[in-house]
Amino acid sequence: MESTRQKKVARLIQKELAEIILHHTAELAPGKMISVTTVRVSPDLALAKTWVSIFPSDRAEETMAVLHAGVPKIRFELGRKVRNQLRIVPEIAFFLDDSNDYIDNITNLLKE
Repeated sequence: MESTRQKKVARLIQKELAEIILHHTAELAPGKMISVTTVRVSPDLALAKTWVSIFPSDRAEETMAVLHAGVPKIRFELGRKVRNQLRIVPEIAFFLDDSNDYIDNITNLLKE
């Protein structure tokens, strides 16, 4: 169960990561739309597991590889934005949120 502090920090990190990724989408993944869907923070606030949705989802693995390679830069910018709210900037781990693909698959199956 997440504490209130974890939820507040997760919301803050989600908002700031979304802005950072929005500004760097052209260099990270040209022609793609990346959305930060969920952030879960560990109890010690040292790790932020971040789920991102990528549209269009073709070659999403390549986009995830670029995101993983850009983690130090993204974390540095996150630190600059939240330095007055957080003492420790959490490590960021990106995961692919493929729920939209799952919904599309179910919709296509129901149409048949």
